[in-house]
Amino acid sequence: MKIFLAAAGLLLSLTSCSVSVPGVKSVGANEFEKLMQNGDLQLLDVRTAEEFAQGHIPGATNIDVQQPDFLEKAQAALSRKRIVGIYCRSGKRSMRGAEILNKAKFTVVNLQGGIIEWQDAQKVTEE
Repeated sequence: MKIFLAAAGLLLSLTSCSVSVPGVKSVGANEFEKLMQNGDLQLLDVRTAEEFAQGHIPGATNIDVQQPDFLEKAQAALSRKRIVGIYCRSGKRSMRGAEILNKAKFTVVNLQGGIIEWQDAQKVTEE
């Protein structure tokens, strides 16, 4: 029974959307928006092109984290001198992208809860 509970706990922690990555800060929609308003962020949406077309945060660049050339495209499009504000649908893929970018020496802030949290907070999106 103890082994089952330990395995279940491990599985839940691996599938959780609140995954943390050392060196990457996750913030809620209000703090993310404040960083945007200060001009501190270059926005990166790591969802698919189809998801991006259905609605995204204004000014975001779309690079699908699931594509093998994600890092190459990100390095070409983003500056290491500015913070990358990264998001996806719910926060899981963006943490994967944040980890990749962090290892490549980018400073990254993740939108906790992704665009779902952004829209729930009634923040502006565009198609």
